[in-house]
Amino acid sequence: MTWGVINEGDGSRKIRLLEKNGTSAEILLHGGQVVSWKYQTKELLFISTKKIPKPSKVITGGMSISFPQCSASGSCGSLAQHNLVRNRLWELDDSCPSLPLMHNLEKYSSVDLVLRSTEEDLKIWPHRFELRLRVVLGSKKLILIPRVKNTDTKPFLFSFSIRNYLLVSDISEVRIEGLETLHYYDYLKQKATSTEQSDAITFYERIDRLYLRTCKKIAVIDHSGKQTLVIEKECLPDSGIWNPWIEKTKAIADLGDRDYKTMLCMKSAANEKQILLKPSEEWKCNQELSVVPSSYYSGTLDPEIVCGS
Repeated sequence: MTWGVINEGDGSRKIRLLEKNGTSAEILLHGGQVVSWKYQTKELLFISTKKIPKPSKVITGGMSISFPQCSASGSCGSLAQHNLVRNRLWELDDSCPSLPLMHNLEKYSSVDLVLRSTEEDLKIWPHRFELRLRVVLGSKKLILIPRVKNTDTKPFLFSFSIRNYLLVSDISEVRIEGLETLHYYDYLKQKATSTEQSDAITFYERIDRLYLRTCKKIAVIDHSGKQTLVIEKECLPDSGIWNPWIEKTKAIADLGDRDYKTMLCMKSAANEKQILLKPSEEWKCNQELSVVPSSYYSGTLDPEIVCGS
């Protein structure tokens, strides 16, 4: 179990975590973004094939934090819809306060990052905050544990999400289990509310949905790739699914024309209802991605667990 800092040729820095079985993860300090997760050298995260000209360092893909994630209504003024923290330089957090370790995490490689609001941030969103992120790498899993602290003198409201761009072999051969019978917002139909009728979600056209009060576990089954990714989350009750499909992909500047074929964006979120955080209070959540080297998942999506918890 090791980790180290890698200095890139363009001046950026990233952290590399490594397990004995060859599993690894790489995290950019710019944006606090996980840009690689390899299970025994097999990449599991999607990164756009489109090369973005410098000086932009924003990468489409991987795993990234969205905060305070305003709604499309623009209720947070000039703040961009998804992100205040994506274009910020995070720091290594050597003095990270201790966290209760779950699932014997002490035996895994981990790194702590921190981002604190600046005077420039206050011009965009007038609330002081501290955002910490612990990234934990296991032999078959990758865990993100974010925490938001209100360092202001007044309360604030926010939403939060972890965006996961998963690398799949062929999107038309993918199915998602664990969202059956749930209500969702369909963003392709002016946020119309619908109920999932299928026993599994499959892909044959563009999709952009937010499922509400989802269960703690969701399985992404990649038949062509002969593997399953299981998403397990806490304090993130909503789940987003996005794939732009053929024509929309061609219209997106930071995606290659055929990137839709190998990309699935899954979002773990506290999105429908905003979170109220009082001064000095801290809110935390966690998400665990586990890889199962099989295209069959035997249903044990914990039916006894109440959805929306």
